[in-house]
Amino acid sequence: MEELKTDFWASALIRRAQIGGAFAGVVRKGDTDAGAVLVKVATMNRKARLYAPARNGEGDRVWLDLSAGTLGDDEAEVDAAIRKRMEKDPDLWVIEVEDKWGRHFLDEPVDSGGA
Repeated sequence: MEELKTDFWASALIRRAQIGGAFAGVVRKGDTDAGAVLVKVATMNRKARLYAPARNGEGDRVWLDLSAGTLGDDEAEVDAAIRKRMEKDPDLWVIEVEDKWGRHFLDEPVDSGGA
């Protein structure tokens, strides 16, 4: 399965968020072709969610809400988790979406890999 380059995919997500009325931007730029991506969604009340990609049984990309587990939704804890991942992965991308409703804009597919 061929996928979009990470920099193109990231630009599409940012544009989709902007069209939806949210702010989004690249916090950290990783490998432009195939870097892993974390998406932080900040609700501007010191709360945030952190999403990471995974594959389902059919091979489609799905987004796991890492905040649903032990991480929680405290923005400081989300930021600490991001820093920890950045130390281990120099190719990691971090996209931040700021939206008071907590929308992540990850539902619409932008490549053949799914959402």
